[in-house]
Formats: sequence, C-alpha cells, structure tokens
Amino acid sequence: MTYMKTTAMAALAALALAQAPAMAAYPERPITLIVPWGAGGGTDTLTRIFAKGLEAELGVRINVVNRTGGSGVTGHSAIANAKPDGYTIGAGTSELAATFKVTGLADLAAEDFTLISRMATLPASFVVGKNSPYANLREALDDIRVNPAGTYSSSGSGQGGPWHIAVSGLMLAEGLPSNQIKWIPSKGGAPALQDLAAGGVTFFTGALSEARALSDAGEVRILAIMSAARSPVFPDTPTVKEAAGTDWAYENWFSLVGPKGLPPEVAAKLSEAGARAAARPDVRDRLLERGYTPTWENPQAFALFVGEFSVTISRLLKELGMAKQ
Repeated sequence: MTYMKTTAMAALAALALAQAPAMAAYPERPITLIVPWGAGGGTDTLTRIFAKGLEAELGVRINVVNRTGGSGVTGHSAIANAKPDGYTIGAGTSELAATFKVTGLADLAAEDFTLISRMATLPASFVVGKNSPYANLREALDDIRVNPAGTYSSSGSGQGGPWHIAVSGLMLAEGLPSNQIKWIPSKGGAPALQDLAAGGVTFFTGALSEARALSDAGEVRILAIMSAARSPVFPDTPTVKEAAGTDWAYENWFSLVGPKGLPPEVAAKLSEAGARAAARPDVRDRLLERGYTPTWENPQAFALFVGEFSVTISRLLKELGMAKQ
C-alpha cells in the first residue's frame, strides 16, 4: 500500500511539474484585445491606454482590434465565442450585464464571459453643437419640454445602450416621457459627435471625455455632466443638479473580460497583470486626463458589482419600455 501510495504521489508530482511550465509560460505570443465599439470612441481610447500598460506587464504585444456592429453585439459575441485560452480577450462594456438580453438584441449576458475587472468608469454628459441657442442645460430642458416628443434627437451609442439610458433617464427625472428626445443609434461616440457637429442630431449625451477634443476646438459645447459631483478633470463643467436642479446621474463602466471557461491560472495572471497596469502612472494619469476614473478590483468583487448592476439596469430598461417583454 505504501509503495502504491508513493508511486501515485510521484505520478501526480510529475504531472504537476509537466503542467507547471505551460501555466507559467502564459502568455507566449501576442494577445488580441477586442473593442466592440468604433475607433476613436471612449471605449477604444481607454482600452488602448490600458492595453499599453497591460502589454508592458505581460511582456507580449497586445493587438487592439475594433469589431463594431449590432449595437455592440458583434464585438461582444466575438469575445464570448473566442477560444478560451487567454489569447483573445476583450473590453466589455455595461451592455453585457443585461442590456443585450433584456432588450432582445442578443442572447448574451454576463454569464457568457469570464469577468476580470472594471478598467474605468465614466459619467454621461449633455453636449450641444457650437451654434446651439442654449446657454445652459436648464434652457435646453425647458425647450424640450414645450415641444412634441421626437422634435429633438440625441446620439452616442446603440439603441438601449448606456448613453441612450442616460438621456432617457434624464427625461424621466424631468417628468417627461422617456422617448421625449428621439434616439439615433450610432457605432460609438466619435461618429455621434461628428453628426452633432454637422447638425445631424441635436444633442450628444455620451462620455464627457469623448467630447473634449471637439469642445476644445470650439465645435461643440458641454452643458453638463451626469454625475453626483464635478469631474476633477473638467472642474468648470456643472453637474445636472447644478445646471438644471434635476437630481439625475448615470455612470458607464468599461471592463476587461474573456470568453467563458478561461483557465483559472490564465484569469489570475490577467487579473494580477491588470492590477499592476492600472497602477502605472502612464496609464492612470492618461485616463484621469481624459475624464475617466481608473478602477481595478478582483474578479469576485467585479462579479458582485455586475450582478447588482444587472438588477438595476433591467428594472430601468423595463421602466423605459425597452424590454422585449
């Protein structure tokens, strides 16, 4: 019996030694990081910043690839359907928590991914074109109130996406129908802002950071930020409460995820390297400069957050009439 036990233990030890180098070697080749939204948009910008830090920590090249379409479904599906070996990961946005499934866009939810951590959070903003007649948010909301639903339009994400929910929630907070402002779906913030600058839509209700370049160039004007407090990066931009007296805030989030079934040791390496990347000054400072709040947590904390967010966003989508039921 002792001989058999010793032999079995030796065999297990040999197996562990044989497997250890393979686990320790990850990653051995370049990693593809899929962004489900367009180049130049908020998700793309922060992911490319974070990817540089993650690349330095992992020691291999990270190729950021934009896979747009289907209001974020195309890119998120590509992440979920990738081989779970750690060589294809992605930038998961808040839609993966519940929006896709609740709105009927796709049978895709948080359980279809390996959740690593949020990378950053970002509040919505309310932006107008340079020739807009509104001096402040209160003026804009008062004008929206006295005109028929659909008179004015906004854009920034797909139908039922975070920035759609941001403006719809603002309308509800104002005591107006959720569809008072017509929503024009877009493939991200960059094309929506170009549309705003060209006069194709009335408002942009997406990320404050996305509007910064055109604001600095004088092509658009930022009237308010949808957060509980002013951004330290944009201290002159008032909150919705300050600008209009309306108690409304909406914060979007961006995460690092992999396909379901990612090996625990691979997920652990990504989590550990991601924590180091998030703490790098060249990552943290660049994110802060663009209005993002750098965020990193362990996978368990992230999973708990996603579960709570899913309940909240599902309820809001139903209240806004966006649920498929």
